[in-house]
Amino acid sequence: MIITMVKSGYAYIKETFQQHDTSHNSESWKRLIKFRHGPTTVRVEKPTNLPRAREVGYKAKQGYVVAVTKVRRGTMHKIRPKMGRKAGNLAVSKITPKKSLRWIAEERTAKKYPNLEVLNSYKIGSDGQSHFIEVIMVDPSHPVIASDSKINWICKPNNTRRVYRGLTSAGKKTRGLRNKGHGAEKIRPSLRANRNLR
Repeated sequence: MIITMVKSGYAYIKETFQQHDTSHNSESWKRLIKFRHGPTTVRVEKPTNLPRAREVGYKAKQGYVVAVTKVRRGTMHKIRPKMGRKAGNLAVSKITPKKSLRWIAEERTAKKYPNLEVLNSYKIGSDGQSHFIEVIMVDPSHPVIASDSKINWICKPNNTRRVYRGLTSAGKKTRGLRNKGHGAEKIRPSLRANRNLR
């Protein structure tokens, strides 16, 4: 007896996104051009990558908001100092922030929508100058969210402004909280809290 497994519709959609078809005049190609010439943060009606959005907690119900934010690619560049110093101490180029670009995109999105809380985010594409991050947000004051037992934890006061405190998935990864055991003794509760410990 041979048992055949049937794929779900989300499996086919996921395979389509995994192919990364960015050829000329493809849907992904047109979408990135639209995001590139648009504002830094733009709200969209539904997620671009639906299977990935559902993996990180998105539900097609009231109270969920999706936005796309673009952040620059590459390292930071600062203004060249006017006073004299040797070339190695100019600190003009090749400067990397201590935050990931996905975390930076989440903070910029939360700044534009202050009444919403960031749930999670994921990358949907990039071009020559920008990365495009899709951010899933939740309205904690919405009655549908408050009555849903799977998401109403975000309505509690200890989750207020959670993205600015590094409580999202991108924030925890940047803070090193996915590491445990030997070599990770000083990352909890935070690096700042362990700075003056002896």
